[in-house]
Amino acid sequence: MATPLLQAPRLLALGDAAWTLEFGSDISTATNARVTDLADQVAQLRQTEPLLAAVTDVVPTFRSLTVHFDPLAADAERLGERLLALGQQGGQVLREGQHWHLPVCFEPSFAPDLPRLAEANGLTEAEVTKKLLDAEFRVYVIGFQPGFPYMGGLPPELSMPRLASPRQRVPAHSLAVAGEMCAVYPWDSPGGWNLLGRTPVQLFDLRLAEHPAMLAVGDRVRWYPVPLTEYERLHQLGQAGQLPRESFLEPRGAA
Repeated sequence: MATPLLQAPRLLALGDAAWTLEFGSDISTATNARVTDLADQVAQLRQTEPLLAAVTDVVPTFRSLTVHFDPLAADAERLGERLLALGQQGGQVLREGQHWHLPVCFEPSFAPDLPRLAEANGLTEAEVTKKLLDAEFRVYVIGFQPGFPYMGGLPPELSMPRLASPRQRVPAHSLAVAGEMCAVYPWDSPGGWNLLGRTPVQLFDLRLAEHPAMLAVGDRVRWYPVPLTEYERLHQLGQAGQLPRESFLEPRGAA
């Protein structure tokens, strides 16, 4: 099978201290893989290439990478040319992160938008939850809130626009979908995504100072259902810091 042609990256100046490389206009695994591949390359090469030593930060999005640098220590034009060359040479290497199998509870009070989403898509509520549980999600970006994962992999038949009027308060740990994306709110906050359940797992924990965010770009997530009693038990353990993240790791290749 022929390899599909990749869109050439575009180099855009972001002020005088950053370059942005755009890899496309779509949100897809292929485009995101090119973004993360370049981010990994820059992180490695800044340790060995003097030209890249002036890089101070890299900020990936779904379809672009912004590279911040010290304008007093860098030749901005040469750095931009080098980044563009790396972006053109790079492939679609998927960053392979952790595989997680996380609990979710579909208690009606946790899933206020489940009936509406099911009706809008011509499905029963049981069919919606089954499709969620059968899907594997990939973390594209962490953003909006600390630890908030934007995940691709939502079955197209579960696609749903954001709410016309966002809620003033979305409870922490809510599993939500919008468009073709799935996410979990780590904190209480305003939000306009459709709420379909809740996980007892803390996705951001400051007690784990080295890695407070549980999920990272490239991680894969699958869900399994738990009743309300088990949700409450796991939630209490998590609040007490007695729910090791490692217990939710899934062996690679597991069905």
